[in-house]
Amino acid sequence: MDKKIYDNYVNILKSELVPALGCTEPIAIAYAAAKAKEILGQFPEKISLCCSGNIIKNVKGVVVPNSSGLRGIDVAATLGVVGGEASRQLEVLEGITKEHIERAKELVANGYCSCKLQEDVENLYIVARAEAEGHYAEVTIINRHTLIKRIEKDGEILFDYEMEQQSSNHIDKSLLNLDQIIEFANEVKLEDIQEVIGQQIHLNTAIANEGLQNPYGAQVGRTLLETYGNDIKVRARAKAAAGSDARMGGCSLPVVINSGSGNQGMTVSLPVIEYAMELGTSKEQLYRALVVSNLIAIHQKKYIGSLSAYCGAVSAACGAGAGITYLHGGSKEDISQTITNTIANVGGIVCDGAKSSCAAKIASSVDAAILAHSMGSKKRGFQPGEGIVQEDVEDTIRSIGHIGRVGMKKTDVEILNIMINRVNVKEEQIV
Repeated sequence: MDKKIYDNYVNILKSELVPALGCTEPIAIAYAAAKAKEILGQFPEKISLCCSGNIIKNVKGVVVPNSSGLRGIDVAATLGVVGGEASRQLEVLEGITKEHIERAKELVANGYCSCKLQEDVENLYIVARAEAEGHYAEVTIINRHTLIKRIEKDGEILFDYEMEQQSSNHIDKSLLNLDQIIEFANEVKLEDIQEVIGQQIHLNTAIANEGLQNPYGAQVGRTLLETYGNDIKVRARAKAAAGSDARMGGCSLPVVINSGSGNQGMTVSLPVIEYAMELGTSKEQLYRALVVSNLIAIHQKKYIGSLSAYCGAVSAACGAGAGITYLHGGSKEDISQTITNTIANVGGIVCDGAKSSCAAKIASSVDAAILAHSMGSKKRGFQPGEGIVQEDVEDTIRSIGHIGRVGMKKTDVEILNIMINRVNVKEEQIV
C-alpha cells in the first residue's frame, strides 16, 4: 500500500479515536471555559458563551459528566471554570469534586454564566469569554470539539489557528475510500494501531457493562436483553445502547470517540466486539475489523460534518455492519452491500440533541446494520435507482452525506426552534 495513504490512515485513527469523558458537547463547553479562565489568569467574575444551534441542541438534555446529575450549558461552563483542567481537553472534568459541584451550583443560581445563540456560523461553534476586574479572555472553538481557532486577551490576539492545519500529524480525510480502507485493514501492522484500537475496546466495553449493570437513563440496553433474550443480534444492540444509556445518564467513565462523538464511538465498536466474541475470532481479526468499522464511519461523516440534523448513529452503525461483515470474511462487494442496505433503510433518523433516546436510536441503527449484513450475506439488497441508492457505494455515501449536510439544514433549524420554544406546535395549523 502507498506509504502516504498508509501513514494518513494511521494518523486519522490516532486523531479521531481519543478518550472523552461524557457527552462531547458539554465537555467542549467546559474545555473552552476552563481555557478562558487559564488565559485570564484569575478566577472570572462572570463567564459568557456564544454557541451554535447544534451545540445548544446537544447540551440541553444531557447530564454534564461528573456533575451529580446536573444539566445545562451554564453548568458545563461553570464547572469548567471552577474545577476544570484545560490541559486534559476532552477529560477536562475528570478532577471535579463535590466541593466544585456545590460551588458551581451556587454560581449558576446567581446568574454567573450567560449564553446566547450565534446564528450563521459553523455547526460546531463555541466562544467562551471570561471577565474579571476590567480584563477579559476569549476562546473560540470551531469544527472540532478541541480545535481552538482563536485566543484573545484584552484586545490582543494571542493565538489564531489556520484551519487547514488540523493537527501536527497532517491528516487528509479526502483520501478515504472503501477500497483502500479494506486494503489498509488487511495490511496494517498491528503495532501501528494496537494502542488506539486496544483503548477503544477496553474503555467502551467498560462503560457498556456499566450501563447494563446499573439503571442509567431510559435503560434501553437492559430492556433489550430483558425483552428479547440473549441472542447475538440482541447483545450487539444492547451493548451499544447500554453504553449510551450510561454516557447520556452522566456516568463518569470515559469512552473512545469516533467523529467527535462518544455515542458514535460506542456504536461503531461494541457490536463488532460482541460479534467477534460470538464467532471466536482472533484478537488480530477483531482489530482489523475495528479498523474497517471506524474508518468507514469517519469516511461517511467527512461528507456530513461533525454536527447536523442527521443522526450520527446511522453512519457509525454502517461502519459496525461493515466490520461485522469483515469478521465473517465478506468481500468488498459484501461490505458495500451492507453499507448500502443500512443507508437505504435508516438514513432518515434525525438528531434532536444528546439525551437518553440516543440509546434507542443506536439500537435501531445497529439493528438495521445487522439486517443489512444478513441480507447481503444472502446476496440480497436494495438496488441502484431505488431512492438515493446509486450504482457505486461511494456515490451512495456521497448522496446521504449531501442530505445530511445540505438537505437537512432547514430541518436542523426547525428542530432547534422547537427545542428552545421559538415554535409553538400547539398552535400549528393543519394544511
